Amino acid sequence: MAFPNTRPRRLRLHPGIRRMVRETRLSVDALIWPLFVTHGRQMRRPVPSMPGVFQLSIDELVKDARAASKLGILAVLLFGIPKKKDARASEAYAKSGIVQQAVRALKNALPDLVVITDVCLCEYMSHGHCGVVLPPLKVRGGTGGCYVDNDASLDLLAKTALSHVVAGADIVAPSDMMDGRVKAIRTAFDHGRFSHVPIMSYAVKYASAFYGPFREAAGSTPSFGDRKSYQMDSANSREALREVRLDLEEGADFVMVKPAGPYLDVIAKVRAVTQLPVVAYQVSGEYSMLKAAAARGWLEEKAIFLESLIGMKRAGADLIVTYAARELAQSLNP
Repeated sequence: MAFPNTRPRRLRLHPGIRRMVRETRLSVDALIWPLFVTHGRQMRRPVPSMPGVFQLSIDELVKDARAASKLGILAVLLFGIPKKKDARASEAYAKSGIVQQAVRALKNALPDLVVITDVCLCEYMSHGHCGVVLPPLKVRGGTGGCYVDNDASLDLLAKTALSHVVAGADIVAPSDMMDGRVKAIRTAFDHGRFSHVPIMSYAVKYASAFYGPFREAAGSTPSFGDRKSYQMDSANSREALREVRLDLEEGADFVMVKPAGPYLDVIAKVRAVTQLPVVAYQVSGEYSMLKAAAARGWLEEKAIFLESLIGMKRAGADLIVTYAARELAQSLNP
């Protein structure tokens, strides 16, 4: 049997034609740059496990955000590092909290920049977990388990999200994986006359080994136990679709898959069940692996980052959170 239309393979020969017929495109406006903000002035503290990533004081944060904006980056995602932590994560929702201060400074300096805030309690809790922790329970084998009081955590998460939008945040991104947190936040927004503010839900967040460098950057490593009781098992993909459906029913406006690279199949499945924007998060471990390999000359840095992000776009992601956003913007700009 003869197959028609075999000649278009010759399109590969001409670079201009190859660009014209390219199926998947990556542009600067698809990138979201995550940033870590801390107290102090003229503070630019390197994160050892994440080359090129820093804990920034607000003045330095504004400088970096301004430079990124000039490169065409439309949005940043903020993570806060508080002065103190406690068992109620009180600095997470304080009016003078570090994220609240940073949001006000960014919106004052760069009103057109889209400021997204991560909404979680782990950086602010003395124990490093994403919610209020119940007393440890004995489990089989005599080891202590970690159990988060889901319902008690919802009020704190809603207060945190509301404090961010009062400060001027354009989008809030709950990352805690507590059941019902999108509904709790949406209800708080509706009562507070912020019903127009979008929620970018970390709808599919796996209990991943790829988060190690982030926990160093954010100071959020749990002091005991792990997060497997409230984050997803990496073996499950049908569960991911259930999580997405529940968050959409509760009022999410974006849904995120995290990590991205090892879960391209999940991104594709999520893309198939929603017309809302799908976000992929290239997490710290993915970033640091590629950086380390490039530093050793094993991979070409620009090419491997672009290829990894194209894979996420091809899988169905509309937006990509990546620590390499500013470097990639320089490559993507004409």
